[in-house]
Amino acid sequence: MNIQVGRNKFAYQSYGFDDIALVPGMKTTDPVDTDISMNIGDFRFDIPILASAMDSTVDLNVIKEIHRLGGLAVMNMQGIQTKFENPEDALKKIRKAPVEESTRVIQELAAIPVKDELVVKRVREIKDAGCIACGSFTPKSADSLGLKAVEAGLDILVVQSTVTSLEHESSRFESLSLKSICEKAGVPVVIGNSVTYEVALEIMRAGATGILVGIGPGATCTTRGVLAVGAGQVTSTADSAAARDDYFKESGRYVQIITDGGIARGGDVVKAFASGADAVMIGTPFARANESPGQGYHWGMATGHPTLPRGTRIKVEKLGSLEELILGPALNRSDGSLNLTGALREAMGVLGCRNLKELQKANMVICPNFLTEGKTFQINQRVGMGK
Repeated sequence: MNIQVGRNKFAYQSYGFDDIALVPGMKTTDPVDTDISMNIGDFRFDIPILASAMDSTVDLNVIKEIHRLGGLAVMNMQGIQTKFENPEDALKKIRKAPVEESTRVIQELAAIPVKDELVVKRVREIKDAGCIACGSFTPKSADSLGLKAVEAGLDILVVQSTVTSLEHESSRFESLSLKSICEKAGVPVVIGNSVTYEVALEIMRAGATGILVGIGPGATCTTRGVLAVGAGQVTSTADSAAARDDYFKESGRYVQIITDGGIARGGDVVKAFASGADAVMIGTPFARANESPGQGYHWGMATGHPTLPRGTRIKVEKLGSLEELILGPALNRSDGSLNLTGALREAMGVLGCRNLKELQKANMVICPNFLTEGKTFQINQRVGMGK
């Protein structure tokens, strides 16, 4: 329902994870019997979690470990990993930079050109390790460098930008066809990011296998402050899921909705699926893993823009291993930041959902004080949910 915000100006309500809660019904399910698997094209994954294509989050070692645990990690194929034969020196330079200089350092490194041969090499390294090779490219590079990566063995192509559109007007560049990329790739193509029903539907019609949903909710992202663009993740996911369902009726082809950004703990993961997601893409929680390239620091892909950066480097607390983050156990924390799949299964149990499709139908209520109601002691003592 539109809300009048001024004379001749209307807006609609958009909700984020902290605005809603899920309500159990008449039935519960044994968490052991729940199925949380998901597919991207013909690839099946035991856990519905993707690691974001960020330099501070994903390298070859992270890819191998997340693959072992049953998920998928996406490498930023236009970042540190494909600009330097030995990325560690560049990563260390970002980590060691003083706070006031960190954005400039990232911008300087971002200006260094990607080496095509390193893109090919990274893809082959991932394949040689026995993992599914998934890499992220900007739309401008997807039609050239992205397809070159596919030729080298890339299994899943991610085409990612701050805002994805099917129509882009420019006096400087030739118009890009996402449909053409999907047709030429010959592998599953995941496209993002968007937040509306209409754009999601058109991306599906262009041939996307999956859609990344979310503009600006990430912990390192400043897009909402710089550009004032975005929408709440619950509403964005629900609208995109509605497009998925309508497109399935239209075409008989099911497109995966992947909620990307704003997910900090298990409850957020659960709410993303209850909003309609088929999978989630996570950055910050994995940046807090012992194995992460950021080693206690995290920064986003948009940080390195040469004149208008839309991200910042943040310091994050290391929480434990990737296995503890994904599968648990959560022995030293009670705030939902560890054992994300355990939280997902437990929530599905109390909500009576045997699989993710049933979780998408969970009852939802608007509850702005949901995370603070009755939590005065935790908040004052900075323990549990008050951290």
